[in-house]
Amino acid sequence: MGTMLSFKEVTKIYPGAEHIKAINELSFDLEDGEICTLVGPSGCGKSTAMKMVNRLIPMTSGKILIDGQNIDRLNTIELRRGIGYVIQNIGLFPNMTIGENIAIIPKMKGWDEGRIKERVETLLDIVNLPAEEYIDRYPRELSGGQQQRIGVARGMAIDPPVMLMDEPFGAIDPINRDHLQNEFLKIQAKLKKTIVFVTHDIDEAIKMGDKVCLLKDGKLVQFASPEKMLTEPANDFVRDFVGGDRTLKRLNLLTIRTAIRPDPPVVLETEKSATAGTIMTETGAKHLITVDSEGRLTGYIDHEALKKDGETVEQIKCETEAFLPDTSSLKDGLSEIFSHDLEFLIVLDDSKRVIGTLYTDDIKKILRG
Repeated sequence: MGTMLSFKEVTKIYPGAEHIKAINELSFDLEDGEICTLVGPSGCGKSTAMKMVNRLIPMTSGKILIDGQNIDRLNTIELRRGIGYVIQNIGLFPNMTIGENIAIIPKMKGWDEGRIKERVETLLDIVNLPAEEYIDRYPRELSGGQQQRIGVARGMAIDPPVMLMDEPFGAIDPINRDHLQNEFLKIQAKLKKTIVFVTHDIDEAIKMGDKVCLLKDGKLVQFASPEKMLTEPANDFVRDFVGGDRTLKRLNLLTIRTAIRPDPPVVLETEKSATAGTIMTETGAKHLITVDSEGRLTGYIDHEALKKDGETVEQIKCETEAFLPDTSSLKDGLSEIFSHDLEFLIVLDDSKRVIGTLYTDDIKKILRG
């Protein structure tokens, strides 16, 4: 993985405001496949910094390099067509179908119809809006969240090396916003785009970014991983901007797999109830997780369940909703533990197979470490 985007002492001074540097010698490097979230107080220069990448705003001095190429030496139109751009209000054309909206830049680039159709169908699949259902529909027929996903798909249409996202989820209600953030992170895990992501929300910056670029009055205050910004804030401004709940914010960064207890006591639901009782006695376990022949979760049994009439585990097991995939955040894990009667959470892989358990003590150890 090499450097894909570099800011080198980039400065922006607007005419008529020569005594103010909207961006003041900004320098940082972003690796290929990373998301950099630009965040800071209103007027800090985050949108200005992003818009200089595709030359919507010209630099006063300094250099921006994309994959080693100075953007000032590139044709402006080709530069912009080669960079994905996703904005808050989406900007879909209402008189065009979803497929036509996504196809705009590929058509401008001269792609043939077959290649365009294949790309549009692939992107609709990636953003979980199947082509057979959505390609011929119009934006007005979609919810705000679905339209935003189409905006993301359009931004990725030509498989750009760099994407710019300007508060892409800012106009979405909190529940759908959280869902879209999670969906986008799943897409990014597959595609590994290099992304500059502007947000005014520090929680979103921490959740979405591989690197966080915190600006104040046009100057870089700290450029670091979310984890480092939370655990090693550069100064009081960073500490105050991130907020006093830095420990809790780390729960959003860490996945359940970082605190998992592997290989929990399990029992096949086809086993005899007496066998389950023997396993619990020998292991000292308070609970046994019940699974099918593929190792997928079916429920659990405890000492109360063993008192029920029933020859097999399947007949005495208890149903449970206390489970999450190991890719979920520790914040979600802690919430689920508190929401259910079990004192732990059952951890599953992508195929719903049981791979471990999560306890509050394990979360405490991770945060203390």
